Amino acid sequence: MLSIDPASLSERDNYKFLIGSIIPRPIAFVTTLSKDGVLNGAPFSYFNIVSSNPPMISLSIQRSSGRQKDTARNMIESKQFVVHIVDEQNVEEINKTAANLPPDQSEIDLANLTPVDSMKILVPGVKEAKIRMECLVEHSLELGGLDTPGCDLIIGKVVQFHIERDIYENGRIDTRGLAAVSRLAGNNYAKIGEIFEIERPN
Repeated sequence: MLSIDPASLSERDNYKFLIGSIIPRPIAFVTTLSKDGVLNGAPFSYFNIVSSNPPMISLSIQRSSGRQKDTARNMIESKQFVVHIVDEQNVEEINKTAANLPPDQSEIDLANLTPVDSMKILVPGVKEAKIRMECLVEHSLELGGLDTPGCDLIIGKVVQFHIERDIYENGRIDTRGLAAVSRLAGNNYAKIGEIFEIERPN
């Protein structure tokens, strides 16, 4: 087995080891509003659950050469955002939103996604997702980097769930119906494959 000190590697090499090892990763498609009212949308796979009481999620938004991304800046300024689950039906459109656009251009328009009003926050979501979560920023932290931060870690509290009726059964989400996709390394994605059950010990 190889033993490698991450301090001896470049940031790019560490990145490759992490995204190749920590798989599959769920994908959050995040919408935010700029202070000028531009609806921004971008996908992130450094995303997971933090807590269910209250319901909270985490997003780590990497910086490029220390420069904060539009999504992180909008979230921190407005304290609001919407998270959507990326699935087999919307992944092609969501992938288009990963393009680098100037802050005054909307990725939602670029991908021909359909804005839909939220109930408890001002940031719209998009209609093409089977699940979306309206969130308020609970905490934001600048982490990593030598001279400037390497990422913005956002903890968001979910204040409203929206779930497509067809995938909701007795308080549970139908895994097959949601058909979520996940990120692997490079340009690779994964679908939900074989599902197996193992009983957990008491």
